[in-house]
This record gives sequence, C-alpha cells and structure tokens, in this order.
Amino acid sequence: MRYILSAGWIVIILMLAGFVSHYHTDHKTLEIGAAAPDFQLKGVDDKTYNLASFKNAQVLVVVFTCNHCPTAQAYEDRLIKMTIDYAGKSVAVVAINPNDPASLRLDELDFSDLGDSFDEMKIRAGEKKFNFPYLYDGDTETASKAYGPIATPHVFIFDRDRKLRYQGRVDEMENPFKTPTNTDARNAIDALLDHREVPVKTTKVFGCSVKWSEKKELVQKAKEKWAKEPVYLNILSEDSVKGLMKNPTGKLRLIYIWNIQSGPSIKAFPDLVSINRMYRDRDFELISICIDEPAKRNQLLKFLQQQEASNINFLFSAEDKNKMIRAINPLWSGGFPYTMLVEPGGEIVYSNEGTIDAAKLKTNIVNNHLLGRYP
Repeated sequence: MRYILSAGWIVIILMLAGFVSHYHTDHKTLEIGAAAPDFQLKGVDDKTYNLASFKNAQVLVVVFTCNHCPTAQAYEDRLIKMTIDYAGKSVAVVAINPNDPASLRLDELDFSDLGDSFDEMKIRAGEKKFNFPYLYDGDTETASKAYGPIATPHVFIFDRDRKLRYQGRVDEMENPFKTPTNTDARNAIDALLDHREVPVKTTKVFGCSVKWSEKKELVQKAKEKWAKEPVYLNILSEDSVKGLMKNPTGKLRLIYIWNIQSGPSIKAFPDLVSINRMYRDRDFELISICIDEPAKRNQLLKFLQQQEASNINFLFSAEDKNKMIRAINPLWSGGFPYTMLVEPGGEIVYSNEGTIDAAKLKTNIVNNHLLGRYP
C-alpha cells in the first residue's frame, strides 16, 4: 500500500494480499508536547549529527523521508526551498531516512531509479543538491522508532526547548507542479518564530509506508513468488522483429539484444531482471532477443530459467548478419549486448552497445514521459 491514512489499513490490506501473516505496530508516533528524542546519525557528508548539532536554531524541523517514494521525491524541492526561505531566521531543517534497504521490495521502486541505501542517499543528495543534512537510520532505526513516523515524508517541528509543536504533512498538495493552499509545516514554523500557538498541531500524513526492518519477510515472500513465474523462449522471425521495433503498444520497451557467448551479455541479466520487476507494473516491458542458432534453444531457455527472466524472451536466427542488423536498428554495429529504449511508434530514445550501465538505464526509464517519478 503506497498511500496510507493509518497503519491499521496497511496491516489489513497486506494481510488480504497474502504478503504477511503478522505485522508489528509498536512504532508509536511522538505526541505533541513531547521532548525531541536525541540521535546519533551519519549524514551523506559522512559527519555524525545529534540534537546538539542544531542547538542554535530556534526551530528544528525533522523530516523523515527517503529516496524511493514518489511522494518523498515530490517534496524534495519544497524542502530545499523551505531551507532557503528560513535560512536567516534561526530554523534548522534535517532529513532522516528511516527505511531499512533490505525491507524494500523491487516492485516498490517503480517510481525511482534509486533505493534507500546510504550510498544511494549520497547520490540523490548530490543530484538534488540538498542544502540540509540527510541522515541514515536504516541500520538500527533507533531514531525512527523514537519519533514514530507513519509515512515518508513525515514532519516533526520542535520549538526552542525542543518540545514537539507540530507533526504531520508538509502541506496538502502532493503534486509537485501545483501550488498548495494549506502550508501546514510553514504555518507551524511561522507561529513558533512569532511566539504564537501553532494553529494546527497535527495533520494526516500521506506517502509511502516506512520500511521497518521487520518487513524483510515481505521481500523474501516476493522473491519466492517471482521465482515461480514461468519463463518462455519463443522464435522470432525477421518480419516479426520489424513489427516489434515499431512498438504498437502504449508502453516503453526495453529491448535487449544478446548472445550467450558474450560475457557482458550474460553478466547483465541480474540487473535486467531487477529492472523488469521494478517497472513492469507500469507502462513498461522488457523484451530480450537472443541472436543464436535455433539448435541452442533448450540451452538458452535453461539459462533464462536460471536467471528467473520471466519477461518476454525471443530467439532470433538470421544467417545474414547485416540483414539482422537492418531489421533491428541500422545504427547498431552488431556488437553484443545491444540495449534500446523504444517508445510507442518505434522511436529509439536510448541505445547502448556493450556493457550496460544499470544505474543510467534506470534513470532513463523513470525519467521517460511514459513513466515519470510521480503518480
């Protein structure tokens, strides 16, 4: 469940879906008036932060957020802007990632090119030029359990005495391209700076559920389910490959041309399988085309089964290599592997000959207009 109103609904929905037999709900959210729990957390700048790191701030804004969640991504620019707007007003903003990366399923990465590991946090912070500390709590979740965020993002705002005066959403508008009308977090900050009572102390949060460490079992169950999916390898004719390249679907196609004798071709398959599991529930499909002899079909199928490649797989045999290249893409020189992103209508918007760069490929996929980072 991505969008949530309460932890209880998450439990019910996940149980009905068969993902969990039980779920821990002992992460109580910090109450208004409570003292800010201290923490010792490492930031993406490799410095360690605690409450004392922000002792000079009149107002402390603690935001629990992450990399992968589309809602969290939608609020990144607003958090950057908030930090800028209050920079000279004794307001400190700090972000904490509460998620255990090992509790994040691949299909929960469908709106992202990055997971929630510390190294990936460094990448996101660098790409977005975060102007606030971005701290990692995914290994122990000690700070996260003390604060009790329900979703990412979840904001906790403390006064000069580090008493909680507001907890909830940033504002009511998830769409990053629209202007919010209820700027709840900013209203709370302004009230505290003016020594006024915070007008609205608590609001509902929305976004992605926190990936607590106890959710690792969901990841394992998903892996077991995916491992049981059937794997097929069908013969592809020259006429069929021309139609395939025209892409009459409404989906973004990742077409991967490979050969079992090519080391880089074989090495890429784990990344390709992961990419397929990440995005296949959206307007995306992975098609692999092996260029080899039909007599090797059983060998090739066995390899694909070992890789759990339950995407669309074809075996294309062509005695005339130039004819094969023309059928797929005249710009391809014929080296393996060859990777393309093909939009509906046949436009090739990304291509790469040789070893794939999985990170770059994921970025190109999620930034394509057919998918995007926001619902």
